[in-house]
Amino acid sequence: MTKLEELCVNTIRFLAVDGVQKANSGHPGMPMGTAPIGYLLWTKYLKHNPHNPKWSNRDRFVLSAGHGSMLLYSLLHLTGYRVSLDDLKSFRQYGSITPGHPEYGLTPGVETTTGPLGQGLGNAIGMAIAEEHLSAYFNRDSFKVVDHHTYVIAGDGDMMEGVTSEASSIAGHLKLGKLIVFYDDNHITIEGSTELAFSEDVLARYAAYGWHTQRVSDGNNLEGIAKAVDTAKAVKDRPSVIAVRTHIGYGSPNKQDTGEAHGSPLGDKEVELTKKNLGWPVEPKFLIPDEALKVFRACVESGKKAEEEWNNMFREYEKKYPDLAGEFLSWMSGEVSPDALKDIPQFDPAAGAVATRSASGKVINAFAPKVKNFLGGAADLAPSTDTLMKGTNSFSAGDRLGRNFHFGIREHGMGAIMNGMAVHGGLIPFGATFLVFSDYMRPPIRLAALSHFRTVYVFTHDSVGLGEDGPTHQPIEHFMALRAIPNMVFVRPADANETAEAWKFVLGYNKGPVALALTRQKLPVIDRKKYAGADGLKRGAYVMAESGAPEAIIIATGSEVPVAMAAYEQLAAKGKKVRLVSMPSWEVFDMQDENYRESVLPSGVTKRVSIEAGITKGWSRYIGSKGIAIGIDHFGASAPGDVVMKEFGITGDAVVSAVEKLLG
Repeated sequence: MTKLEELCVNTIRFLAVDGVQKANSGHPGMPMGTAPIGYLLWTKYLKHNPHNPKWSNRDRFVLSAGHGSMLLYSLLHLTGYRVSLDDLKSFRQYGSITPGHPEYGLTPGVETTTGPLGQGLGNAIGMAIAEEHLSAYFNRDSFKVVDHHTYVIAGDGDMMEGVTSEASSIAGHLKLGKLIVFYDDNHITIEGSTELAFSEDVLARYAAYGWHTQRVSDGNNLEGIAKAVDTAKAVKDRPSVIAVRTHIGYGSPNKQDTGEAHGSPLGDKEVELTKKNLGWPVEPKFLIPDEALKVFRACVESGKKAEEEWNNMFREYEKKYPDLAGEFLSWMSGEVSPDALKDIPQFDPAAGAVATRSASGKVINAFAPKVKNFLGGAADLAPSTDTLMKGTNSFSAGDRLGRNFHFGIREHGMGAIMNGMAVHGGLIPFGATFLVFSDYMRPPIRLAALSHFRTVYVFTHDSVGLGEDGPTHQPIEHFMALRAIPNMVFVRPADANETAEAWKFVLGYNKGPVALALTRQKLPVIDRKKYAGADGLKRGAYVMAESGAPEAIIIATGSEVPVAMAAYEQLAAKGKKVRLVSMPSWEVFDMQDENYRESVLPSGVTKRVSIEAGITKGWSRYIGSKGIAIGIDHFGASAPGDVVMKEFGITGDAVVSAVEKLLG
């Protein structure tokens, strides 16, 4: 390492140290150990334009070990992104753009939200998949419209998490050659040495996954790291992992290689000792030598040049392939043409009952030929979730154009990969499994909501109505668990036509994730000549029918709407003045203006009954403290679905009794 390189590396180290110390909170050790990797990657290899962090053909960098966020923030500032020195000084403070863990959409240059370990690596795999699919679709001859690498820094904690194993397994299977992961092999976690709980051979594991593996024994050996990167880039048919032996808290006389350096500030005295040990001035804090800044800021000009060259190429591409160029711009903008919605089917009540999962499959296959950037699949449940797209192949190592994605039995990995596909840009990813298994992927669902990622979840077998598989597969608390996530939209359509409307909503919604909850059992197709049209779904809830100025309101979702309809008919026949409301989505309804919400659920009508085949907790927000919530506040049972529903009181008679009780 030359003197100038050492100066640059130590600049990163001490910006991180000073930021953590000023905040009196954070993780200084990881940035201190990995600063050489960061310096080399960001100044020598990463193709990026600091003045345009959204340039589509940039290389992606993911700090999966998100607790080391000061490494990333320091690099962003030094290389010229809109992250100021004051932002570094505001690390972990309220209202700052430098939070404790990186957040997508908050800090310019942060590619994805990381912190929960393993998620970032899973996201990066999704990004690499997106790059492969988009390049296969758009690249022609010498026109490499999509051509970039995805780089990751992951730590021991990432390697221990199960989601990493799931996602890395499929990455090796798919031979994602443009994915390069640096394993920060520092041997330390919060509790101490990794030997306490982690003794496996990580590189042997990754070799078994089908990855190319290398080891660099000295984390300060820039030449060795560079050689490993060059070798990894030359390997086209396998993702690469480079284990770099680093030292957490590097340079700290008393805290290097200790768990204490992982998650706590060094302390003023130790900061002083560390700076002296590495030949760095104790004052001023947040020092950036001019010589070092000049090296880092060269990224601005080189990035600008790289993007200009791409823009010039794309202009020629537009001339030769105007349709493809237009499609590329449309995909990257996230637009879905209204033409795609024209072929979405309407379902005839006379044709018989239809499971909403089956209706969903028909709808997907109606719009998929026109929404060509809609890509995804199931966690080994495509036949059961009805999510196989006809007329397209499976995405594989040998066919990057395929749009049917096989995630394998890896729900957690599926969720993380979907997030990466979404945040990369250009694709609308979906993933499918049974609703009960949303628990297996809740962390990435939560991160999708936090980050406003455009991910789509198709959750079938959505209630005890699935029947004989029993309580292990019958979701009870899952409706409310997903509704509890901020920014998450949960939709439970009542019949085939509400399912069609749900997909119209999905294709037009780009503010965050959407989950569809669909039935295994067949449901009657509602006669929309008698009941209000299913297009009311787009407002979250709507009045289906009423028998005069309402004295009571029945609210139902999903498969319980037909049950509520039967109750409504009985009550109307008795002369009761009742309103029937279908509420497929709480979140969409809450987005509506106050006047609309009042028109559906007038505040003067306080006698309300809800029915949903799940826990009743939460329904008081719509039925009030005096309303009656019909649901299931216990686990299910193995029996035919209609039997389970009856035994658990999810019946029209139960609704009638509840309404009559309220009306006196």
